[in-house]
Amino acid sequence: MPEKSEKNGRLNVIASLRKLISEGVYAPGERLKELHVAERLQVSRMPVRLAFRTLEQEGLLQKTGTRGYVVRQFSEEDVLCAVEVRGALEGLAARRLAEQGVPQEVEAQLRDCLSRGEALLEKGYLVKADIELWATLNQEFHRAIVGATGSRVIHDAIARNDHLPFASADSIIIDDAALDREYGKLRMAHAQHQLVFQALSRGEGARAEMLMREHAYIGLRYGTLFGLGGVGQAPNAT
Repeated sequence: MPEKSEKNGRLNVIASLRKLISEGVYAPGERLKELHVAERLQVSRMPVRLAFRTLEQEGLLQKTGTRGYVVRQFSEEDVLCAVEVRGALEGLAARRLAEQGVPQEVEAQLRDCLSRGEALLEKGYLVKADIELWATLNQEFHRAIVGATGSRVIHDAIARNDHLPFASADSIIIDDAALDREYGKLRMAHAQHQLVFQALSRGEGARAEMLMREHAYIGLRYGTLFGLGGVGQAPNAT
């Protein structure tokens, strides 16, 4: 239990920092200090330290000196291009997987992600704890598809692209202050997962590719459909 609680605390800090950076609360070039961030988020310094490392890998922070981090500057075009690249690469992975056939163990893993997603959403609303649950199952769903292709080329290309701001499938922003509206976005994301799985199961390569390309935009464009901000409209995206 302590290990799970520690992981959830780190994921909460990561999600909060993503949101603050996307909104420009932490401006490009601003140096972030563990103690100040910890006090703002009312957590200990350890999850903040781990979150800094994760956000550096995602391209939102840059290391400066021996221990410090600054917020990286990026443009709306940077974000859009990175998301397009991810959609193309994940779409390619989905097409190849559909055409070669989904192994039974991968099908079971994807079904499990869908079942957990349905269980999370069936109550008709979100609570803060759902953010971590969704982040985990979403990560597993995407990684299962990419990993099942057996293509090191696709895997490595996605890994390199994940170092760009908001490019990773893991970096979707969920506003914990607007969970009623975020519910609609996650319900749509879940429906897209279901459609991708359907296309994969039926061997519909072109359809699976198209769906994964569109799914990449869930964090960039779909928020405005539910009265939420999009990453592309964030003050930090210049």
